[in-house]
Amino acid sequence: MSADVGLAQEPAAALTSRARRRQAKRVSGGLPVVVLVLGALGALLFVLPLVGLVARVPWRSLGEQLFSGPIMTALGLSLVCSGAATVLCLLLGVPLGWVQARTSFPGRGVLRAITTLPVVLPPVVGGVALLLVFGRRGIVGQSLYEYTGVQLPFTTLGTVLAEAFVAMPFLVLTVGGALQSMDQGLEEAARTLSASKWTVFWRVTMPTIRPSLVAGTVLCWARALGEFGATITFAGNFPGRTQTLPLAVYVALETDLDAAITLSLVLLTISVGVLVALRRYWFGGLR
Repeated sequence: MSADVGLAQEPAAALTSRARRRQAKRVSGGLPVVVLVLGALGALLFVLPLVGLVARVPWRSLGEQLFSGPIMTALGLSLVCSGAATVLCLLLGVPLGWVQARTSFPGRGVLRAITTLPVVLPPVVGGVALLLVFGRRGIVGQSLYEYTGVQLPFTTLGTVLAEAFVAMPFLVLTVGGALQSMDQGLEEAARTLSASKWTVFWRVTMPTIRPSLVAGTVLCWARALGEFGATITFAGNFPGRTQTLPLAVYVALETDLDAAITLSLVLLTISVGVLVALRRYWFGGLR
């Protein structure tokens, strides 16, 4: 009888031993050590460059660098162009997102794919495409220049257009997603009370999607502020006219490393500010 008990206990002991070995390979949270190690290496890929940038900031001359003429010019131009691009995105992007979310027509999927394309398209390719369309010999640009004398490439207006091209998809996707997910019963109830379409839009739809609209607008502005490839391809790099902060960083890397680091710090600070402002929408709040 005792022999039978021993035979029954031996497999159980072996299972317990194997379970302990598996437990030794795990840490709190039930994640294998190898996953945590790889995750830590992935985190370092993001953390180390930021630490390296902050460590090399010329803190003693930071104020002098920040308020120097070239940096202030690039910063002012960046704020003006990104602000104008954001306004353009709001004027065109909100209606576009509304059309994609609330209407059904042949080719809607194709239109949505084209609208999303600048998110994955290399910005330089976007700049080339803009140049072929709005350049002085472009499909639209040639007629525009001949009849109005307006030239978009290599101008401040061209910078605004390039930034809007790469930034608008973020606003369209955010607004379109909010419109699709909202309770349309609220709008139907307003219509049954004889409210016009514009009244329903301003009194019901807009207040409902306002958080998503704000998040999309801020994200759109930040993307426009950091645009480089499409801007330098379509608008060029002319100080005081088209040289925004990212372009100024590129130039400063060849001539003044401290200025490049200072400009990078400005962009980093703005980016962190955007993440903090949008933490409730993306991360559910910081803990």
